[in-house]
Amino acid sequence: MSRGCPRMIKITTPSRLHITLIDMNGEIGRVDGGAGLTLSSPNVKVTAAEADEIRIEGLQEFADRMIKAAEALLPEGKGVRIDVESLIPAHVGFGSGTQAALAVAAAVNELYGLEKDVRELAFAVKRGGTSGIGVTAFEKGGFIVDGGHRFKDKGAFMPSAASRVPPGPVLFREDFPDWDIVIAVPNDKGMHDQQEIDVFQEFCPLPIEEVREVAHMVLMKMMPAVIEEDIESFGAAVNHVQTVGFNKSESLIWPDFVKSIASFMRSRSYGAGVSSFGPVVYAFVDNREEGRQLQAEVQKMLDESVGGITMMTRAKNSGAEISNV
Repeated sequence: MSRGCPRMIKITTPSRLHITLIDMNGEIGRVDGGAGLTLSSPNVKVTAAEADEIRIEGLQEFADRMIKAAEALLPEGKGVRIDVESLIPAHVGFGSGTQAALAVAAAVNELYGLEKDVRELAFAVKRGGTSGIGVTAFEKGGFIVDGGHRFKDKGAFMPSAASRVPPGPVLFREDFPDWDIVIAVPNDKGMHDQQEIDVFQEFCPLPIEEVREVAHMVLMKMMPAVIEEDIESFGAAVNHVQTVGFNKSESLIWPDFVKSIASFMRSRSYGAGVSSFGPVVYAFVDNREEGRQLQAEVQKMLDESVGGITMMTRAKNSGAEISNV
């Protein structure tokens, strides 16, 4: 390829819902672990090319994080130009930070032939230190359960952004059924940065009985329901894990409008929950017309409270898309 036509690649990442953390007790030697789901939208979309320095063009919300991700991977003396076409909303529960960092890491990896796998990229850009859901969503998509970390390796109850351990092992990954997912994105932000660290320190360790209850629900109800395409059982499992373990602790700090929207969506669907620290609320339906009605009703609730948007999407059963431009 001539010098006048540098190679350009395009990367489109998925987003994810984080349904539950599993073990925030650590009594048996492991912590974290979780269950989550890859979404077709919203997305991070970037184009990238080799450059003499690091340049982030287009949307700038994650520019600092993208620069740090590039610096962690670039060979000495090399640069990259990243044109950011679209982003996932930050600090709402979609895993935006992981997807933005991995998009840039994957771009550098591809452009410079570093031949690192996704887990190596995640470790380099310091993602996946608590939940491995976002990393596996980028790599493979689908419904994911990960096994967390050895407590002696991690040493503390901490969020991913403050943890310096590799993503946990994937215990289960399965294509998710073709169900519609109604999502509310309030015009607000969830806990992040130091606030997030403080919440982990305040609530952990959780009672071992609650850990066992969450693990039982994930293993014996949620996972089989995905395989058997049983939306009723899956929704019931989602509802249950909102009331126990770390999700129960998080619910104590949800704003009232999140509680109201979650309760309403739960009453009009098979199951509903708040993703990660929120404020994104999601619900599973199997009737497109009923889903659109729910979307309209929730949009009205948002319009009358904090504002925001609703959307209807589906799962994505493959990872990030990387192609030449």
